[in-house]
Amino acid sequence: MGGGLRSRMRVIAAGTAFGLGVGKTAAGALTRPPETDLRGQVALVTGGSRGLGLALSRELAHHGCRLAICARDETELAVARADLATMGAEVLAVPCDVADRAQVASLVETVTRHYGRIDILVNNAGIIVVAPLESLTHTEFERVMASNLWGVLNPTLAVLPGMRAQGAGRIVTITSIGGKIAVPHMLPYTTAKFAAVGLSLGLRAELAGAGIAVTTVVPGLMRTGSQLHAEFGGDQAAEYRWFALGASAPYPIALSAERAARIIVAAARRGDAECAFPLSTVLATRLAGLLPGAAAHAAALVDRFLPAPPSHPSGTLPGAAVDPTVDSPLFHLATTLGRSAAAEYNQEPPPHSPVREPSPSPGST
Repeated sequence: MGGGLRSRMRVIAAGTAFGLGVGKTAAGALTRPPETDLRGQVALVTGGSRGLGLALSRELAHHGCRLAICARDETELAVARADLATMGAEVLAVPCDVADRAQVASLVETVTRHYGRIDILVNNAGIIVVAPLESLTHTEFERVMASNLWGVLNPTLAVLPGMRAQGAGRIVTITSIGGKIAVPHMLPYTTAKFAAVGLSLGLRAELAGAGIAVTTVVPGLMRTGSQLHAEFGGDQAAEYRWFALGASAPYPIALSAERAARIIVAAARRGDAECAFPLSTVLATRLAGLLPGAAAHAAALVDRFLPAPPSHPSGTLPGAAVDPTVDSPLFHLATTLGRSAAAEYNQEPPPHSPVREPSPSPGST
């Protein structure tokens, strides 16, 4: 048999295998697998002290998981631990910056020593920077990539030896619609989330034979109170306004953190490959994949309506520092749901807490 014919045969065989795989996946989508009982399993949730991380921790506790939560802020961790303890949950709270490999290694060692194992890893920790490109520096990209990409890879690589040894595990990575569709004025965030989507999907393929299920979560808008901890640059008040309005939208535009957590944990229990919600996110990401040119044109159109960059950028500030400068009763009314979410999910800064200094503006040292 000639070399050319053998090559064609290999291509045909590969194509057939791919087609069978797609067919099997499609058939599986029509008959969802049962949801596994999580009672007694150990779940490590990064960024578990507030927002969606706290909502996920509550939902996992509801299903009988023993919890380990981590975050950088010890005060927030203490509040979250007390919150979860009221549910009767067993909770280990460990301060950790997931961007730091050494801290993550220590975290996983501590959790494993305490519980004896880690069954579920939820990669949730991350930061959001909202600003036009002209107001950003390498620093913002580096910080967001460190938290939103390395902060996923570090815990994942740290828990894998234990999961491989026990022949089972679940890794759930919270990405974003911004990991499928580039969002103007959120370039550091969307860059990191695109990378996290690719990492999570690749892990799913490579770990399938090890008994480890990897679920990529692609949420759209959620009401988690994130507007108070996101960072805003450029025209800070204007950027904060549009972001906070989206983070405060009612259902079905934005889902509550509680509802989102239920959807995510159910997908993890089934071992789903991907969990995208709400329906608008599913449709938007599918259309963007089919019509990338149209999606890019739509994003450019959105960018035209976003705030123009100031002539003299002044770095970034957290939303909690920007919010008091937006003196508009109508805005405060329109963001009622977002403010309620911030109070419910430990996002409000403590009274009299110091306001963080602005990060350096472009061109500064």
